[in-house]
Amino acid sequence: MRLIASVLGLLVIASGVAPAPHARAQRLVYIGTYTEKTASKGIYAFRFDDGTGALTAVGLVAETPSPSFLTASANGRFVYAVNELQTFGGEPSGSVTAFAVAPASAKLTELNVQSTKGAAPCHLVLDKSGRFLAVANYSGGNYSLFPVGSDGRLQAAATVVAGKPADGAGAKALGHMVGFDAQNKYLITADKGLNQMLVFRFDSKSGQLTLNDTPPVMLPPGSGPRHYAFHPSGRWVFTINEQGATITTFAWDAKTGGLTARSSVPTRPAEVKTGSTAEIHVHKSGRFVYGSNRGHDSIAVFSVGSDGALTLVEYEPTRGLTPRNFSLDPSGRWLIAANQRSDTLAVFSIDQKTGALTPAGELTSTPSPVSILFME
Repeated sequence: MRLIASVLGLLVIASGVAPAPHARAQRLVYIGTYTEKTASKGIYAFRFDDGTGALTAVGLVAETPSPSFLTASANGRFVYAVNELQTFGGEPSGSVTAFAVAPASAKLTELNVQSTKGAAPCHLVLDKSGRFLAVANYSGGNYSLFPVGSDGRLQAAATVVAGKPADGAGAKALGHMVGFDAQNKYLITADKGLNQMLVFRFDSKSGQLTLNDTPPVMLPPGSGPRHYAFHPSGRWVFTINEQGATITTFAWDAKTGGLTARSSVPTRPAEVKTGSTAEIHVHKSGRFVYGSNRGHDSIAVFSVGSDGALTLVEYEPTRGLTPRNFSLDPSGRWLIAANQRSDTLAVFSIDQKTGALTPAGELTSTPSPVSILFME
C-alpha cells in the first residue's frame, strides 16, 4: 500500500497538480434586495472564493423591483425571484420573475413575469422535479403554485391555496415560507399570522395541492413561525419563530405528513427582550443549526442532539444591523449574513467540529441585502 501511495504521489507531482485539502472554487453568489426607498435597483452578483472566503463584486445583474427572495433551478440555468409588491397589474398582488443565467458574466436575462395572486410574496421554492414553483404571499396570506416550462419560463399560477384559523377566530393569515419534503409528497408552509405550520398534499404530476388531513400544527401563542429547515436525516424540522424568538424542533412523519413538537429553545440571551428572528439553516453534516436575530444582530449557533434537541453553542455578532437572511455555502465551510439596514455582507468561517463562527475578512458593501443565493 505504501508503494502504491508513493507511486501515486510521484504521478501527482509529475503532473504538476499538488494535492489540496479542499477543492478551491469561485462560486457565483446572487443577492436579492429591497428597492423601495433604498439605493438598490435589483439583483447583485459576487464571485465567492471558497478557499479564502473573499467576495468580489460583479455588480448589478438584473433590474427588478424588490427581489426579496431568490432560488435557482438544479442545473443552474435559471434563477427565480419574488417581487415583494403590494400591487401588480392593478390588483392586490405581487409578482414572480424568471431569469436565464449567463454563467460567464453572471448577468440575468428576464424570461417572463407572473402575478402571484397574493400581495407581498416573500419566499419561493422549486419542487424536487423542478417542474413547479411554489410562492408564499405574506400579506396575501396564501400560497401559489406555478408550472415551469423546460425553457425556464413560468406559466400562470395553476393553484392558489390558503390556511384557516384553527378556532375560527379572526386571525389574519400571513404566509411566510414554502418548502417540499424530500419525497416530494408534501408542501409545508409556515404561516406567521395563523401561528401554524400548514401541510398540503402535493401531486407532482398535476401540481394540485390539498390540505393534509393531519391536525393543524399550532405553536404557542405569540410564536409567529417564519422559516423552517429539514434535518438531512428527514427525521426533524426546525422552525424559527419570529415573534417568540425561539426555535421549535418537530418530529416529521414522512408517511403521513405529520409534525409533532418535541422541544423549543430561545435564540437570544434571556435579558434581551426586543427584536425578532429571521432565517434558519441546518449544516449539511446535520450537526449544527443556525438562526438569525434581528435587533440582537447575531447568529445563534446550536448543536443537534440525537433526539433533535438543540443545545446553544454561541451567539455570534453579524457586525451589522438586521441580519434578515444568511446562507451556508455548498461546502459547509462558510456562512454569509446579509445585514439589511447597514447595507453589508458579513462572511464567517465555520468550525467543522463545533459549528462556531469566526469572522473572515472585511465587511462587503451592497445595498439593502435581504436574500443570499449560492449557485452550485
